Amino acid sequence: MKIVLLVIGKTDKDFVKNGIKEYQKRLEHYLPFEIKIIPDIKNTKNLSEDQQKQKEGSLILDKVKAGDTLLLLDEGGKEFSSLGFSKFVEQKMIGGVKNLVFVIGGPYGFSDEVYAKAQGKVSLSKMTFSHQMIRMIFTEQLYRAMTIIKGEPYHHV
Repeated sequence: MKIVLLVIGKTDKDFVKNGIKEYQKRLEHYLPFEIKIIPDIKNTKNLSEDQQKQKEGSLILDKVKAGDTLLLLDEGGKEFSSLGFSKFVEQKMIGGVKNLVFVIGGPYGFSDEVYAKAQGKVSLSKMTFSHQMIRMIFTEQLYRAMTIIKGEPYHHV
């Protein structure tokens, strides 16, 4: 199974970039993992929130292929413990999912079309984090999930 993290806009904070790179490198030992960046939309000052969500939604859906399992990282999504998330990922692997695509949307969330296309929503916390920090947190939690699945000692119960 391949996992893709689809994000809007590049990461510009060096400490976040370094953290993401560290966990991306660690994940190479477990499964294919890729972060795909959709460039920020230009001239957002002239767009309403809904228009911005619509434009971002079209760009997101353009990146999702037929057969991909699309999951949104969304504050209204299902919350997991790290052990629960590892079981969730493992079930996707066992279930024969080929491409599992997680999406971090733009500042206003997702368009109705993206919500309609998604097979689920996942929340990483009840707290609010910057979209850049969520990239690193997600990547670390995915690495943690893989070590739990493999029975390795990274995660301490």
